[in-house]
Parts: sequence; C-alpha cells; structure tokens
Amino acid sequence: MRARDVPVWSGPMDPLPFLTDAPSIGGRMRVAPDDFRVEEIPAYLPTGDGEHLYVTFEKRDRTTQEAVQAIAAALEVDPRSAGWAGLKDRDAVTVQTASFQFGDAARAEALDLPNLRVLRAARHRNKLKSGHSHGNAFEIRVRDCVDGAEAIAHTVRDALVSHGVPNFYGTQRFGRGGDNAERARAWLTGGDRGPRDAFVRKMWASALQSELFNRYVAQRLRDGLLGKYIDGDLAVRHPNDRPFAIEPSEADALYASLACSPTGPMFGPEMKLATGAAAEREAAVLRDSGLTLENFARAGSVALGTRRSVRIPVPDLRVERAPATEGSTGTDLVFRFTLPAGGYATTLLREFRRMDD
Repeated sequence: MRARDVPVWSGPMDPLPFLTDAPSIGGRMRVAPDDFRVEEIPAYLPTGDGEHLYVTFEKRDRTTQEAVQAIAAALEVDPRSAGWAGLKDRDAVTVQTASFQFGDAARAEALDLPNLRVLRAARHRNKLKSGHSHGNAFEIRVRDCVDGAEAIAHTVRDALVSHGVPNFYGTQRFGRGGDNAERARAWLTGGDRGPRDAFVRKMWASALQSELFNRYVAQRLRDGLLGKYIDGDLAVRHPNDRPFAIEPSEADALYASLACSPTGPMFGPEMKLATGAAAEREAAVLRDSGLTLENFARAGSVALGTRRSVRIPVPDLRVERAPATEGSTGTDLVFRFTLPAGGYATTLLREFRRMDD
C-alpha cells in the first residue's frame, strides 16, 4: 500500500497485520494471576542514602496505585509523594519498585498486607519517576493451545527473533471502550472542549498519538518495509538511544543485524521530523487522519511529540511446552522474554495467537 492510498480517517483503524502467515496457536490467557508474571528491570539501584525510600514489592489482584496507597498508609507517609516507573497489570503477579518520601526501611520490609509482599527496601536521593526502568521480564502461560501449537510457536518465535516484533501499542492503550483516540481527535480539532483532568487529557492525547503510530507501522509492515530502509528514515540504536538520520550506505546492514531500527511518529509540535520518502509517508498518515501538528499543540505539554522504534528485538524470546495445569484440555505453552520500557507483551503474544485480547 502506498502512502497516498491510505484511506481517509473513518474512526477505529482496521485490524493490525501480523509479521508471519503462521496459523494461530489458540489458547487462553490470564486464566489465573500466576499465568501472567512480570518483573520490572530497574534503570538503577538505590544508593542507600537519601530521603526517598525505594520499596520493591510483589503484588497480585491489585493495581499499582492500590498497592502504593496501601504501602503509604502502612508507612504513614503521604501517597502523593510516591513515584513509580510504570503501571503494572492488576490481573497478574508483578514485581516493581515504588518510592516514598521518608518512611522506615525496616518497617517496610516487615509489612504484611493482603496480596502484597515487600521484597526489599532501601533509600535513594531522588523520587522514582515514569520511565525510570530498562523494561520488564515476562513469563506468560497460554493454556489449552491447539494441536501442533508447539511447532507453530517455534516457527513464529524464529521469525520474531530474526526480524523483531512490530512495536504496536496494545489495545489497553486506547481505553476500556477503545474510543480514547476518537475522543482526543474531537477535542484537538475543536469539536470538543476536552477533559479538565490533566491525567485524562494525557491519556486521550497519548491514545491518539498511539493510534496514528500504529497506522504508520501497519503500513510499513504491509509493504514489507518494517526492517527495510526508506529514504529519510530517522533510526534508533537498540536498546535505547536518540533518533538520528541514518546513512543510507549503513542502513541495510544495521537494520538486518537489529542493531538499529527505523522509527515512526508520535505526532506533536516538538517531534523530530523525518525527511524524503519517510516524511511523505508520515505526513500522509497525519493528513488522512484529518489532523495537523498544530492540532496537537492544543494539547499542550501532554502531547509534545517524540519518536518510537517500529520494532523491538527479542533475542531472548523462549517458548517451552509446560506440564498441563488442572482442567487443561490442550497444550500449555510458556513464553519468556524481556521488553524495553513501552513494549507490550500482548503485542508480542498476538503474533502467536493472531488475536487482540
């Protein structure tokens, strides 16, 4: 599909494409919290001194905010001063760290709270903030897969390791009703006053940026260009780096080795612009959505714009057959992998199950 052939915006986008043509492994996810395990990979460790107490905890059947509120109450500190690197699923077993201004480390380690276990506590000089992590390590069980699922899964696994995972935003990015992007579009084009709450404004604007990014990645994937150079690409070095104008003479080798990947647009007035054919493709996605960069300026600081890699390398992706759990009627498979901050496990798993949960 050429950029000029992208259809004019008509609400929610078409189903996202897949990297391979392999059949679905089927199966069921999140039958029990233990089926979905996540451990945050910290960007740095606490130094042992400072006014902020870093508490690493394991939770289940609790949101991050609920867990932080419970710990703050038990420590008798202000929950408004707490910080964390990212939100974790409620319906899962997750390990992450939150910071609390003041509080006692020994008291934190002795806490006994429902569905919450403190693993360690230590002091640090600064508050933990969003993005202060290198990513997350996942262990996910998919139950009751179809006959032949193990062979299918290894075929898909090999393709993902060789080419990377399309870095689509998962469905949870778009709100429970899936309409946050459309709400943001109405707001930013002047048809809606928009939400007053700053968190909701950011959530809506991010959903719209994410949907347009997904459209751009889907177009590259359908055209066989997910890991191929397009004139004017801004690339990023893995695991984390700033976007740069990659030299055409170096692009093919760097893309093939997964040392670098192209980036796509998270539109906003401060987004670094691609050039050439890459810029034309990005402009077409924006134009055909009925939006301009000036529209995003209306969102202020919650949608300044940035760039995001169109794919994620997953060299450590493993798939193993697991002993069947009680009540299972088919093959159980366990997937183990790490993703950088901002990557979605559900996006990786959709490549195996060929469905969006």
